[in-house]
Amino acid sequence: MTETNTKPDTKHCGLVAIVGAPNAGKSTLVNALVGQKVAIVSPKAQTTRAKLMGVAIEGDTQILLVDTPGIFEPKRRFDRAMVAAAWGGAEGSDIIALVVDAKGGIGGKVTTIVESLVGRTEPIWLILNKVDLADKTKLLIHAEKLNALLPFAETFFISAGTGDGLAHFKTQLAKAMPEGPWHYPEDQVSDSTERALASEVTREQLYLQLHAELPYASTIETEQYIERQDGSLEIHQQILVERPTQRAIVLGKGGVRIKEIGARSRIELASITGKPVHLYLHVKVKPGWDEDREIYRDMGLDWVD
Repeated sequence: MTETNTKPDTKHCGLVAIVGAPNAGKSTLVNALVGQKVAIVSPKAQTTRAKLMGVAIEGDTQILLVDTPGIFEPKRRFDRAMVAAAWGGAEGSDIIALVVDAKGGIGGKVTTIVESLVGRTEPIWLILNKVDLADKTKLLIHAEKLNALLPFAETFFISAGTGDGLAHFKTQLAKAMPEGPWHYPEDQVSDSTERALASEVTREQLYLQLHAELPYASTIETEQYIERQDGSLEIHQQILVERPTQRAIVLGKGGVRIKEIGARSRIELASITGKPVHLYLHVKVKPGWDEDREIYRDMGLDWVD
């Protein structure tokens, strides 16, 4: 464990990269450590597309959590950009936290990531997540197998969903952070802009409501984000899909689906911002949107060859 200075009134601040396979619970963990929602969550794998920073506070320590896209075998440019963002998020971190779905066991995706971490100089912690759903008799076996591949500096058993083991994990993270000034004001919970978060909230609703009907063939562009004189927010968004059949899926019969997506997104955004929200959604067919450099830039992804 990293030693820290415990002088009174001394601030600490450090960067923790949260990495792992898709659907390991990384975004749920970041939200739980921050204490409120900063990253979207869905049962669908590969929900997170770009690295996003959540800001957690524990005593005199500010913990900067980089929620990275799931690491998987990329098949197209967009996939390669997401995986590059994941490994980029680990650069310069004080700790790399590998999150593993303890319920899902140790498969090839997990072992490939572990092998990719061998030789890195950062302290690497193993976080076995979803212990509330896992076979308890196998937890120690999973930990032993993974530590045999890579001797982790620390191993934790938690459930980001229920909070089991979370307080201890957060305390240990804080103890490992180096001495230094805080990077963000005390009331700031993320480095994401409200405009970007608005896009993510609507994208989350697409995933939650459409499930397998609309795989990864969509994205959200927030075209206007206006604060009205009465203090409410006016948000105009475009939902980009690749084919007319996908547009029909998003709209639903008689427009019922997009109305429901808009209604739930509006409630979520109002809860996050604390302001009334007027949300206007439009569905546009844009073949090959995932080959548009401008969209990559808006998402915070680097263009990769």
